[in-house]
Amino acid sequence: MARPPLVAVCGPGEAGAEEERLAQEVGRLLAERGAVVLCGGLGGVMAAAARGASDAGGLCVGLLPGEDAEAAAPAVGLAIPTGLGELRNGVLVRACAGVVAIGGAYGTLSEIAFALRLGRPVVGIGTWELHRAGAAAPDPGVRVVGSPAEAVDAVLTAIATQTRPRRGTVTE
Repeated sequence: MARPPLVAVCGPGEAGAEEERLAQEVGRLLAERGAVVLCGGLGGVMAAAARGASDAGGLCVGLLPGEDAEAAAPAVGLAIPTGLGELRNGVLVRACAGVVAIGGAYGTLSEIAFALRLGRPVVGIGTWELHRAGAAAPDPGVRVVGSPAEAVDAVLTAIATQTRPRRGTVTE
């Protein structure tokens, strides 16, 4: 039995209305395409992605930083309290097959960095642009797109076509 892809939707807990709109649409489109949405389980982009997935009949799994499952956003279908604080960002990225980053604060930046380090595809809408020292152009690891539909197409295509490293390995 094939399992659905796990796609993390990352972004700020204190998001603006446009970021929330984008995240809700990404969550909806991922669910409609059969993916399970993973997020940090709280507010802002995370809550909006959960709403979108739930509205489409899909599942959103929230990896919470604290120890109280009741702290999860209402649309999170499965809340997992980790007690890890921000360290749960690494668990989130390790668990997923790809990441959609929307907007972003420093937590989002950490999730992008972990994903790139682990070889997970990262697609961004209005998120961090990373430049290596001395490089004129942004790092190509984050594929920048302009819409939720493009983001979902890009991340699901990348997941379907990538050659994943052996479980437990780290790539540069």
